[in-house]
Amino acid sequence: MKFAAVLAAAASLLAVSSAFAADPVPPPGPQWLKAKDGRIVDETGAPVILRGMGLGGWMLQEGYMLRLSKLGQEHVIRGKIAALVGPEREAAIHTAWLDNHTTKADIDYMAAAGFNSVRLPMHYALLTLPADQEPVPGADTWKEDGFRRIDDLLAWTKAAGMHLILDLHAAPGGQGNDLAISDRNPAKPSLWESPENQRKTIALWKKLADRYKDEPAIGAYDVLNEPNWDFDKPATKNGCGDEKQQLLWDFQRRVTAAIRQVDQRHLVIIEGNCWGNNYKGMGKPWDGNMALSFHKYWNRNDEAALEPFLKLREETGLPVWLGESGENSNVWFADAIRLVESHGVGWAFWPLKKIGFNQPLQVEVGADYDAVVATLTGEAKTPVSADKAYAVLMKLASHDVRFENNTAHPDVIDAMLRQPHDESVRPFKPHRIAARGGTIKAVDYDLGPIGKAYWDKDAANYHVATGGERTLWNNGRTYRNDGVDIAPDGKRVTDFTAGEWLRYTVTADRAGTYGVKIAGQGPMTVSANGGAGVVSGGTVRLPAGTNVLVLRSDGAAEVTSVSLNALP
Repeated sequence: MKFAAVLAAAASLLAVSSAFAADPVPPPGPQWLKAKDGRIVDETGAPVILRGMGLGGWMLQEGYMLRLSKLGQEHVIRGKIAALVGPEREAAIHTAWLDNHTTKADIDYMAAAGFNSVRLPMHYALLTLPADQEPVPGADTWKEDGFRRIDDLLAWTKAAGMHLILDLHAAPGGQGNDLAISDRNPAKPSLWESPENQRKTIALWKKLADRYKDEPAIGAYDVLNEPNWDFDKPATKNGCGDEKQQLLWDFQRRVTAAIRQVDQRHLVIIEGNCWGNNYKGMGKPWDGNMALSFHKYWNRNDEAALEPFLKLREETGLPVWLGESGENSNVWFADAIRLVESHGVGWAFWPLKKIGFNQPLQVEVGADYDAVVATLTGEAKTPVSADKAYAVLMKLASHDVRFENNTAHPDVIDAMLRQPHDESVRPFKPHRIAARGGTIKAVDYDLGPIGKAYWDKDAANYHVATGGERTLWNNGRTYRNDGVDIAPDGKRVTDFTAGEWLRYTVTADRAGTYGVKIAGQGPMTVSANGGAGVVSGGTVRLPAGTNVLVLRSDGAAEVTSVSLNALP
């Protein structure tokens, strides 16, 4: 779904998302946000539920978003590219990526879909030099180009009526043992091992706060993304068992104090250890305008999963915010958002776009890019040349990543913004049965929750809760993000097993009897408007107007389409 279709889908979803009259949303024009009585509220005191996306992959690249998981951190990826194409050409690729990954068109698309906020993951190195590269030790060299990029994003979000939340995703030295998240180099001192890295981080936040202190469209300062460090128990690696964590809390107090020296008005968001979720040892809140962020991935969407953070809200009197979540199926998205919003908790899912299918926008790449990936990871039998790699990577950074060249996934948007409030079923695409008949592509089943628009046995990944392996809900990882398995070519429903079914809303131009032809393999039936199922070669009766067809599997099957041919 390219540019024109993206805009059409966004426009239709705007009507859906704006229908939540009972939901608290900010009035037109971003207002100051603040913490009050355990909720995030606007200037009038009205509760605000933040509904947003994180711009992961833009100002900080994590390997998995580029199919470069084996390389991991941004500095490793950039080093490999520089070794292949040369430092100057690598720098040009990186600049093009920053120029094109997120533009005003991306923000306008988000606003039209119904999002009201954007979380910006920042890499400190776009804003200041690493401590060990400063010409004067202990000084701070500021990079105006990085701040200008934030200014541009702020102008776009503000014009769209959205709040921008600044998130320090990669702090000087890196804040955790999950290395790619903060682009940490384990050969150098971490944030926690270097007083100078801590000083520089605090100075950076003071600089940001001073720059944006009078801007209500900045929703909040998210001080430090996903600390995952062992302050108390080195054997646990990511700090999930830590009890005191004194250095973490003392540092966040120091950051808050520095912000308050120049900015007394903006909401400050802090995150616990263990990827944002361990708040043990925090003690009493140290600021009157503060919120707590938790992150949620691959666990159950039940009250038990949310209970620790609701308890934290009750004990501290501070708002809680689901600051990062995602990387799952539409079922999981809708369930998670329905759960947190039922308790007045807002969210920012992750990410807006990547090379992959399970987010609102998909960056499309081809075989040439896969060959470059294999070369960079050392897996290519015949490595690509430097010139070829440069051409492919520059095309990715200057063309493929741009909004107008992305593939939009309206099913993901629907799962996030409509289905948590409205479980009705709607057509994914219009299906018309003309006087002579028509053909319905199997992959274009209706839009809506599992059990109403379709049924599939594997619908989400809960591996953190189960302790098992990751589950691929859509084995082909393409086209749609439901539990329905779609072949990599995007044209066939595969692994269509007994008991699974797909629903299609179709419009018949005239009443009549139609012959059924199922293009596929395996035992399947089609039923119309709740009638008995018929096999391929059977007939169904359709009245004029709207009809509902259900395609059902009775065993191991694969299907491409269903055709209805008018009979005399």
